[in-house]
Amino acid sequence: MSEAVEPSVGPLRVALLSYRSKPHCGGQGVYLRHLSRELVDLGHAVEVFSGQPYPELDREEIVLTKVPSLDLYRDEDPFRTPAREEFRDWIDVLEFAHMKTGGFPEPLTFSLRVLRELRRRRRDFDVVHDNQVLGLGNLAISRTGLPLVTSIHHPISVDRRIELEAAEGPLQKLGKRRWYGFVGMQSQVARRVGPILTVSGSSKVDIVKDFKVDPRDIEILPLGVDTSIFHPRGERVPGRIVAMASADAPIKGVDVLLRAVAKVATERDVHVIVVSRPREDGPTAKLVRELALGDRVRFVSGISDDELGELLASAEVAVVPSRYEGFSLPAVEHMASGTPLVASRAGALPEVVGDAAELVEPGDVEELASVLRRLHDSPEERAKIGAAGLARVLERYTWRAVAQATVDHYRAAITQRNYLRLAAGKA
Repeated sequence: MSEAVEPSVGPLRVALLSYRSKPHCGGQGVYLRHLSRELVDLGHAVEVFSGQPYPELDREEIVLTKVPSLDLYRDEDPFRTPAREEFRDWIDVLEFAHMKTGGFPEPLTFSLRVLRELRRRRRDFDVVHDNQVLGLGNLAISRTGLPLVTSIHHPISVDRRIELEAAEGPLQKLGKRRWYGFVGMQSQVARRVGPILTVSGSSKVDIVKDFKVDPRDIEILPLGVDTSIFHPRGERVPGRIVAMASADAPIKGVDVLLRAVAKVATERDVHVIVVSRPREDGPTAKLVRELALGDRVRFVSGISDDELGELLASAEVAVVPSRYEGFSLPAVEHMASGTPLVASRAGALPEVVGDAAELVEPGDVEELASVLRRLHDSPEERAKIGAAGLARVLERYTWRAVAQATVDHYRAAITQRNYLRLAAGKA
């Protein structure tokens, strides 16, 4: 059977893979949404292959091909037991069995399902772009004849390390080790999968260190921000602090922020809004009760893009309190809103924000509280930091530039694959 001849110039046909694609939280879903839009606007054809939750896509021309899992981790019914009729094939059985033993199967099972689709449709695409699936099925994509480019925003080994440090007791540690068992698979795949794009120098160092990838296989390509959504919008709400973070994930540092706000609130009229939905019986909800924050804290989720943009631009101060970030789109979105940013000196955050934000030690409640007090009391300093952040975003972080550079990497992968094919033919 003849295969497609990939163009070295002109429009490309891109298969973009993402095993879960939450549109408003989690870097993978945001990245997928904006990159696919800009690729189409540049004239390329994009088909997104995604498992649940499915993405929001900004252009009618983008094709969404749903690759459904058993959706075992849906918000309203996590770790559910599917009905017998929901099982379609052996991959579904594997997924459920893996979950029942405490593991997280989605990267593996999605990669197997999407490989089956790509084998059937290999002549429909010029290049495949994996958005941090890194499942074993990815290793067979090259055997379909399709060149593959892989994005790793940061290695999940970092999340595993921080979660294990926060775990209480041997049973919880054992559970965390089992849950993050897929990281070993991702490490193996990353070493063998070919060209990798990552979002910062910090992430590149971590990929090399934790996944043992050859640094020559990794290119740094920062992310962008949608300034039609995130931009200054006028008056700000006095005393308002805003953060966007997964509330129950220790890596995001929401606990540190809440403890700092509780200290500041004894002396200043401040309140915090966190864009997230914590579990009702989770650690964040318990901490809010312990600190007696009451109406000083509010969690919001499920809001529209415009509502999110308005919220970020309404804050007097934004905080990214993470213990680690491979890049941090929220940091850039806060800066694009002209909101003065306080960020942890963790992972790629210093690299991303430069001198356009206040940096604090990750996990240091006292230092964060001190900075929040100072900024609350100084409108002049807030205005200076906010203006610096906005200027940095406009200079460095646009999705159009990200898409154009990504296309260059697609073409390089296609050229490399064609050279290998010619060499094999001559041999």
